This record gives sequence, C-alpha cells and structure tokens, in this order.
Amino acid sequence: QVQLVESGGGLVQAGGSLRLSCAASGRTFSTYAMGWFRQAPGKEREFVASITRTLGMTYYADSVKGRFTISRDNAKNTVDLQMNSLKPEDTAVYYCAAVQTPRSILISAGTYDYWGQGTQVTVSS
Repeated sequence: QVQLVESGGGLVQAGGSLRLSCAASGRTFSTYAMGWFRQAPGKEREFVASITRTLGMTYYADSVKGRFTISRDNAKNTVDLQMNSLKPEDTAVYYCAAVQTPRSILISAGTYDYWGQGTQVTVSS
C-alpha cells in the first residue's frame, strides 16, 4: 500500500504559477505509476497528467499540454506538478493518484488504486 499527501495549492492570479507536490509513504514508490487529476465544483474528476514508474514517460491532457509539467523523484518518494500560465478554468481540487503498473498511458481515474486527499487550486481572473 501507499499513502499520498498533496501540498502546494493556493490562490494565484491568471498567468501565474504554482507547484504541487505529492509525498508518498512506503519503500516501493518506484513500482507505482503516478497521476494528477482535478475536480471542479459540479464537474467530473478529470485527468491532468501521468508519469511512468521508472522511465518517467509523461502524458498530458490537451487542456494543460505545454503549460503543466509532471515529474517524479523516486529517491524522495515525490511527484510534482509544475503549473504555469494558469487560467481561471484550472481552478479545481487537485488529486495525486498511484497504481502499480508498467503501463504508460493512464488517463482513467478508475485505473488508480490510491488517492490523496486533494489540494485546492484557485486561479483568479
């Protein structure tokens, strides 16, 4: 099992940047593919980005491609989401998620087994 704790959310003006971090417990972090999802009020949880467990292959939703960057540090058991050029429509609760799999494209929330509690990101116009 793995426990996930997100941090780094907050309030930022449009065009600004935030860096989210997800800290994972356990000694098998490198066996988990990781993802970031977000959920805005009244909307479904949606995929943002994912990264494979050892090669670090990344995949992004079209809505964030070129603005967000996912990265991981297996020595520190962390996965980060650097968010630049933020827009009001990026406002949501952001969740970190984990699944033990060698697969590379993991865009469905149902694929993931473990979730953090979420961190709020609010982008003002």
